[in-house]
Amino acid sequence: MLALIGGSGAGSISRLSIDERRVIRTPYGSPSDPVVRGTLGGAEVLFLPRHGMSHKIPPHAINYRANLWALRECGATGILALNAVGAINAGLAPMDLALPDQVLDYTWGRSHTYFDGKSGVVRHVDFTHPYDETLRGRIAGAADGVGLGCFSPCCYAATQGPRLESAAEIDRLERDGADIVGMTGMPELALSRELDLPYASLCVVANMAAGRGEGEITMEEIERNLVTGIENAFNVLEAALAG
Repeated sequence: MLALIGGSGAGSISRLSIDERRVIRTPYGSPSDPVVRGTLGGAEVLFLPRHGMSHKIPPHAINYRANLWALRECGATGILALNAVGAINAGLAPMDLALPDQVLDYTWGRSHTYFDGKSGVVRHVDFTHPYDETLRGRIAGAADGVGLGCFSPCCYAATQGPRLESAAEIDRLERDGADIVGMTGMPELALSRELDLPYASLCVVANMAAGRGEGEITMEEIERNLVTGIENAFNVLEAALAG
């Protein structure tokens, strides 16, 4: 059973037929919200909003370890994540969809591993290809099937937040090879690998990154773009699940 992790603008899914909500306690504390089990696209799925249902948890304070642990505890065999991002690559525009295949991690101070030495177990996971190719292919095929393209290949840069980046920081990310920038891709992706959960991310462009658009970036602009972008993303995910 696949699990959906919702991000900004995706705290709830109106199309999801809910069967059960489970409050899960993990060795790493409480997840962002109860885990929902229901049906979407004719398939049984789990759903968890990473910021909480009322979007109350900022990116750097999310308990990523508890979230992933809780989903696996509820029977998840893979993760489909939704992430709101800023566009660095000039080939992207607000409301576009992107399907990353690589990641750059600039976050700090987050509990980023299950193998922190406290359990007495150390494991070094291979992270050469961080996103699962089978799930990525499933999403890409579903996007084509509903007439929506996904920008790919694509490199996701994960920054600390909650502030947005400076223009100079975006210039640096571009030099490093990033196409999009967000605040929630890591350590979620790496933790999924540590739990042997295949993971793919469908990213919604909420805005042009700093220095790439006109004028100041506002939350009003981001929220407006996410309305259409998230709707398109759910059309793709629903088709991917139905397939």
